[in-house]
Amino acid sequence: MIEDKLILDACCGARKMWFDKNNPNAIYGDIRSETHELIDGRTLEIRPDVVLDFTQLPFPDETFRLVAFDPPHIHDLGKSSIMAKTYGILSYHWRDDIREGLKECLRVLKPYGVLVFKWSESSVKLSDVMPLLPQEPVFGHTSGKHGRTIWMTFLKK
Repeated sequence: MIEDKLILDACCGARKMWFDKNNPNAIYGDIRSETHELIDGRTLEIRPDVVLDFTQLPFPDETFRLVAFDPPHIHDLGKSSIMAKTYGILSYHWRDDIREGLKECLRVLKPYGVLVFKWSESSVKLSDVMPLLPQEPVFGHTSGKHGRTIWMTFLKK
């Protein structure tokens, strides 16, 4: 199954950033597998292909050509809030988690593979995340209604 996949989404959540939420080239991973009934009656599903911890990815070195890494980025949420259910909660040990997650994402990339890292400054400023990066991003872009979401792109050498 993994052999034919080119892309890893290391913490897919509800796959909100995907145009094709069942892209045949991707394997979707998350630490959660759960379903929630929202207050407006909709259903929120977190259904990864593989339940995993992004700090210890269960894949061999140099497996994927592209890795998407959009970890939880808010730490002051109630566990029952819609934001927590949708995106997860940043842990108390978030610095170690992000540092190890980025290292793992690069480990499973093939040489010259691409890592796309998304961060939102909702709770933690990018300036606090930058020292955790294992290498300098090639380029990035700020987006979102208030310009607090940052997309960074890395090339594995």
